[in-house]
Parts: sequence; C-alpha cells; structure tokens
Amino acid sequence: MKFTVNRADFLDAVSKLQKVVTNKTSMPILEGILISAENGLLTLATYNLEMGMKKEMYAKCEESGDIVINARLLSDILRKLNGIQVEIECDDRLMCHISCGESTFDIMGMAANDFPEMPSVSEGSKISLDGKIFCELVKGTIFAVSQIEGTRPILTGLNIKIEDGFIQFVAIDGYRLAIRREKINISENIEFTASGKAINEVVKLIDENTENVDIIVGKRLILFNINGYIFIARLLEGDFVNYEKIIPEESNQKITINNHDIIDSVDRVSLLINDIFSTPIRCTFGVDSLILNCATSVGRAKEKINISLEGEEFEIGLNSRYLCEALKACDDGNIIFRFNGANSGVVITSADENNKDFLYLIMPMRLK
Repeated sequence: MKFTVNRADFLDAVSKLQKVVTNKTSMPILEGILISAENGLLTLATYNLEMGMKKEMYAKCEESGDIVINARLLSDILRKLNGIQVEIECDDRLMCHISCGESTFDIMGMAANDFPEMPSVSEGSKISLDGKIFCELVKGTIFAVSQIEGTRPILTGLNIKIEDGFIQFVAIDGYRLAIRREKINISENIEFTASGKAINEVVKLIDENTENVDIIVGKRLILFNINGYIFIARLLEGDFVNYEKIIPEESNQKITINNHDIIDSVDRVSLLINDIFSTPIRCTFGVDSLILNCATSVGRAKEKINISLEGEEFEIGLNSRYLCEALKACDDGNIIFRFNGANSGVVITSADENNKDFLYLIMPMRLK
C-alpha cells in the first residue's frame, strides 16, 4: 500500500477517530486505525466493539491495500510533522514508512485481517436534525446521565423520543432528572435510548458549519452521519425509567428567581466544597429571603438573596454541583423553583408558563 495525502486533513481525521479507540486493552488491534487505500480514496475506521467511526477522504493512491496503525502513535507523528503532504508506504511485512518533508518514520503496523468487522445500519427510521438544536438538547441533559452502570445500565444512556412534532431528551442518574424538548418538523414517532458515552463523542463532531445531523435508528444500532463522519453505536436495551411518576404534580412552596443571580451565589458558596467531601449547600427559604450556607473543613460561606416565597418557610440541603449544572442548562433569565418541603426533590422550570422546553429535578441531601 502506498498513498499521499494532505497532512492537515489527515491529522484532523485521525484525531477525531482516535477518540473512539480503546486504550490499554488486551487486544492491541483495537488501539489502531484501519486505513484502506483504493482508487484515490482513503477510508479510515476505528471500532472498540461498542462504537465505531469511519471517514472517507481523497488521496493519491499509488498502491491499494489495508493496514492498521496504532492511533495514538500515528496522531503524535502527524502532529509533529511540518510538511504539507505526507506519504505512507507499507510492505508485506507490515512495516510502514512515513515521510513528510525532511522527516521519516518506520513503524510496525498490524494486519487488517485481525481488525474486527464494524457493524452496519442500512435499515431503520431515518431522521435529520438541525445540528445546533441537537447540541443544545445534548448539553442540556448529558450531565445527568449516570456514570456507573451498576444494576441499571439503562441509566447510562440518553432517552430520545420524537412524538407529535417534538423531540425530547431525558437523562436520570437516580439523584437528578434532566428533560429538554424542542419543536421539530418531523412527523414520525420513535423512541430509543443511546449510550451517553456515544452521544458525547457524536457532539464533538459537530461544528459551526454543521447544518444537519442525519440519523438512522435500527433495532440494536444507531448511525450518525455528521460532516462526512459515520458514527455507529449500540443502543441500550430495555425499557427506560418511568421518570414521569417522580415529578410532583403539585407543590407546597414556590419561588421565582433570576437564574443568573442564583448561579453566581451558588458558585461563590461552592468555593469551599471539594470533590472529597460532598458537602451540601444549606438553603434556608424565608418569607422574603433565601440564605445559602456552606460549612466545610476549609471554612464557612454565606449568601443572601431577596425572594418572595409562596408557602411555608423551610430548609433543604442540595448538592452544589447538581444545582449549578441544572441552572446553567436553563435557557431563561427567570426560573421557578417548586418544593414539597425538605424531603422532596426540587423542580426547576421556566417562569414563562408557555415555555415547556426544560425541566430539572434534584433530590435533596441530608443536613447534619
């Protein structure tokens, strides 16, 4: 195999595909990028048995062939080179000769036959979403996806539902719930749960020039086509959590508050909280004031915000990171907090009754 390709374009593709590569695996082949050259077309692929990515690009192919090269090493080499064109030639012994400008490298490749076959998605529901809307929906929910599989792997995914002209993203990790929805011009009704890790990688492929995210949802797999990159991942099996039953229909206490004001206050009080001790913020809701208190081994912090409370006064403990992430995901300047005392979750929605585009729920923490 022998081909010549633009170094900057090749590096950009390799860097994006490298994010799917499995590191420190017992199968070295999974740490590589499969490179296939034929008829002026270069095809790059990575696959870690859970998700895979593929990219085609133009190149000058003098000899067709296939090779697997360690993704991290190839990316590091391409990044350090300073020529415009890079040439790669591989012999029958899998030795890869890389040259660019005055620099040359000889590294060992791996047999393409050992690379696992990436699954394909040809049949399924086909939808196309605006790239900006897709990003906003993901960023408004992905933080609430569970990072630990535990006994409920389904919680490590984002539940995506298209129904009656709306698309809705839902994430829940047992301590909080995040819901975002947008009106779209799609008549088909469909629901599936995609891996949070996979969606995180998909979002990284979207840039300011991305117009649409084309999606094919199969029975067990989902395919994304973004800017010429094909991304495939397995769907999570099983029914998603019945999250609607944990959202209280009524509330005993309620406040309307400026989102930016409370974000600034929570950020300041949280300066004394570290990752080792998950100390809650003590929130004391009075008739006309909200007092935020935090006491850790580092010291104490206190903030006062003027409010108008509807309902009885009460005190509740909240996780500062969960609260900040939810508040920063809210689009509106004014938001509503709804409570049912200190032992029930806080529900955060828009102060605009016509805006049903987001809802966040955070469970309380026990105060000492």
